[in-house]
Amino acid sequence: MTFVVTDNCIRCKFTDCVEVCPVDCFREGPNFMVIDPDECIDCALCEPECPANAIHSEDDLTEQQKPFLALNAELSKKWPVLTTNKGGLPDAEQWKGVPDKLQYLDRGE
Repeated sequence: MTFVVTDNCIRCKFTDCVEVCPVDCFREGPNFMVIDPDECIDCALCEPECPANAIHSEDDLTEQQKPFLALNAELSKKWPVLTTNKGGLPDAEQWKGVPDKLQYLDRGE
């Protein structure tokens, strides 16, 4: 099992969760972060640290969130490791809690 970053992170990218990860499983894209499922040890330390409530256990994903499991796996192979708290994006508070943000995902391609 792994933890998954969902669409609540898009255009927010708060990085509070990164510092508590003991295995450096976060990967950083332009306006979103993902968790590498091959690195995640299911410790659950990151979940309560996310101010946007964007991190969930794979077992707790809703039907709408389930595609993010594959998206995290895919993008974690392309994006670099993130190990430090950089704060959120400049307009993160405005995007926090906005639903259905997948259309705003910047894959950096």
